[in-house]
Amino acid sequence: MHATLPLLEATTFPPLRRGTLTTLQVNLGYRCNQTCVHCHVNAGPNRTEMMDDAHLDLVIEVLKARSIQVLDLTGGAPELNEGFRELVRRARALGVHVMDRCNLTILFEPGQEGLAQFLADQKVEVVASLPCYSLENVDKQRGKGVFDKSMAALQQLNALGYAQPGSGLKLSLVYNPQGATLPPEQCQLQADYKRELMAHFGIEFDELFVITNMPIQRFGSMLISKGQFNSYLQLLRDNFSEPNHAAVMCRNLVSVDWQGNLHDCDFNQQLGLPLTVGGAVRMAAKPHLRDLLAQDPAGRPVRTAEHCYGCTAGQGSSCGGALKGA
Repeated sequence: MHATLPLLEATTFPPLRRGTLTTLQVNLGYRCNQTCVHCHVNAGPNRTEMMDDAHLDLVIEVLKARSIQVLDLTGGAPELNEGFRELVRRARALGVHVMDRCNLTILFEPGQEGLAQFLADQKVEVVASLPCYSLENVDKQRGKGVFDKSMAALQQLNALGYAQPGSGLKLSLVYNPQGATLPPEQCQLQADYKRELMAHFGIEFDELFVITNMPIQRFGSMLISKGQFNSYLQLLRDNFSEPNHAAVMCRNLVSVDWQGNLHDCDFNQQLGLPLTVGGAVRMAAKPHLRDLLAQDPAGRPVRTAEHCYGCTAGQGSSCGGALKGA
């Protein structure tokens, strides 16, 4: 796989500083039951990196120490971490809102029986990957048979109350383009998804998150192989939006890798770019989850590179879809 960081480090991206920390996004490991073309994590069935119990315990301590409102669980497939369910239980007992970034097909993997019911019982928000509402496009991007399993998983979640009025069970879907293009306008695409999924499968969901593909890891390597890397970066630069710059997710989120190391976002995590040091109180040269027990990252500069233009281009992009600044 081609390295992308050397092509991204020299940057003209405007400086950023952190605000109040409200969300802890934790990568529970890189193992996944899928191998998606667009995956910026390079996750797959053969990855062995998984967060251990000691670090899972530390996550809970940090939630308490920093009064964090949201725990955003990602991977890989976060549910494949053996400590996933206990972590969710403990976080919910603290009153923390938990989000599970779910690939849907995980609901049918051996050993995951009862997962959907567990998520519903714990009132976990499910953020589910679905890059299109057609079989051909989904299977092309995510693997043969993924679309049919995804439809079955969404129907199962609906039957448990997800996306149903008054249930308190939120179900959001995630769209990302198949190639080196910016995603379409979020509101219109959401309307298309709602119409098509209801008409053909009787499926309901709350929101569609439209996310720009980042030129890193597997997707970035594919762009290099196709000779499209530089042109895609230029597309992101040309569509920079100043209002989006003020709304990017890294101002209020810290990304934690499977070893407990801290990063400004999941994309920086995959590039090996740690949270910056400095400020009134210095963190370790390689900041770790334990540092958050006593130190607040507010006010620290965000480590930026050229891929950051992916979050500010067009309508903007974040783990919660288009940005409010757009």
